[in-house]
Amino acid sequence: MAEIIKERMTAEMEGEFVVFMIGMRVNQPWKFWKWLPVSRAMPKMLRELSKHPELGLLHYHTYFTFPYVTVIQYWRSFDALVSYAGNKDAGHFPAWVDFNRKVGSNGSVGIWHETYRVEPGAFESVYNNMPAFGLAAAGKAVPAVGRRSTAAGRMKSHSDQE
Repeated sequence: MAEIIKERMTAEMEGEFVVFMIGMRVNQPWKFWKWLPVSRAMPKMLRELSKHPELGLLHYHTYFTFPYVTVIQYWRSFDALVSYAGNKDAGHFPAWVDFNRKVGSNGSVGIWHETYRVEPGAFESVYNNMPAFGLAAAGKAVPAVGRRSTAAGRMKSHSDQE
């Protein structure tokens, strides 16, 4: 288990970054031959991205709450994200083609994603009695003291980094 940091921390991120949320929803559990391949595709992509940090993925965390699977990802840039998504030699593109061919819009399994481009000074975070998590794992965990002790102060701290 990850080491617990027993103090209030916040995250520092250099420059712009992207938060990418992606997931699936099992709509027809009895059609496991439709949703099981979809659920297996993301771990393969995440292993690929973890082995190649130059592709731009900074960190991710996966959540399972049946019938949903959600992955929150932090990317260095939007360009890195779309470059990976469209790369025909990487894991995403063939998985996307396979999904459209085998599932498409038949209703058996849903997929979704949301992309947020985050500029410096447009975020704040706090963690207490937590391991490095979320932005703090994607960037750098720093003590939430002094100016960083309040949400407004943390937001101001980040905008000063520009």
